[in-house]
Amino acid sequence: MNILIWHVHGSWLTSFVQGPHTYLVPVTPDRGPDGLGRARTWTWPASVVERTPEELRDSEIDLVVLQRPHEIELTHAWTGRRPGRDVPAVYVEHNSPHDTPVDTVHPVAGRTDIPLVHVTHFNRLMWDNGRAPTSVVEHGIIDPGQLWTGTEPRAAVVVNEPVRRGRTTGTDLLPHLARAAPLHVFGMGTEGLARHLDLPPELCRTSELPQNRLHPAMARCRVYLHPVRWTSLGLSLLEAMFLGMPVVALGTTEVREAVPPDAGVVSNRPDVLDDALRHFLADAAYAERTGNRARAAARARYGVQRFLDDWERLMKEVTR
Repeated sequence: MNILIWHVHGSWLTSFVQGPHTYLVPVTPDRGPDGLGRARTWTWPASVVERTPEELRDSEIDLVVLQRPHEIELTHAWTGRRPGRDVPAVYVEHNSPHDTPVDTVHPVAGRTDIPLVHVTHFNRLMWDNGRAPTSVVEHGIIDPGQLWTGTEPRAAVVVNEPVRRGRTTGTDLLPHLARAAPLHVFGMGTEGLARHLDLPPELCRTSELPQNRLHPAMARCRVYLHPVRWTSLGLSLLEAMFLGMPVVALGTTEVREAVPPDAGVVSNRPDVLDDALRHFLADAAYAERTGNRARAAARARYGVQRFLDDWERLMKEVTR
């Protein structure tokens, strides 16, 4: 199949394009949000092909995978075809509803011709999906290998733009948690975070790294900390588990489903999280055993082949 899909979520799309199809990714001269083209920090196969809006009008398209509301009209404008009517389409919802956790109506809730695919069961439950046919395809992670060494007595945190996103990503919790375990915060927009949080540099180190350097750097930290209050299930959390890292996380959204009790500590009590961080820092052998169990759990549930198989079944249903 020829699948039209925008480059929106690089980590998720990297797994998606490992399938057996041709993936048409829009590209524009400015490589803006609607035309990023091929990834520059992830490794994608040759089956991912860039197409300009002009080229898309004459391209054969068997399926459109939508990820943002305006892509419905963008598809019509660039291809001359209406998703769900002139060409089969699905809508992938990556996020939990933000405005209100129970009363947010999904953009395709009033349609029956565009199936809505959630990435977690929690998201499916919380969105008002209306009449849209809904399903869940859980994340799939390309195994980076068991890279954990835990040589640095720090807690790794991965979050983009932590200052702007604030309470959503639990940024306000970091000063308290840093007293239990010095932090290494990875992600875009992390420069100046220690100053913003009024933390000394030794308690809050930051790095913005390309994908090929991120995983080894994370894996040198003793433990992975996931302080996020409200987001979809973070891929960085699953990637940390694949690396063999023990996990300390807030018990919000889908986290309790993803992290078994023997793979880390999940709680909404800061004192419990503090104790867990201190325990992992003090006992490297305990951290290693827990990380091994985290890796086994992640591989069993979030392997990339299961993800691709689930998508293959869904796409055959939509296009038949």
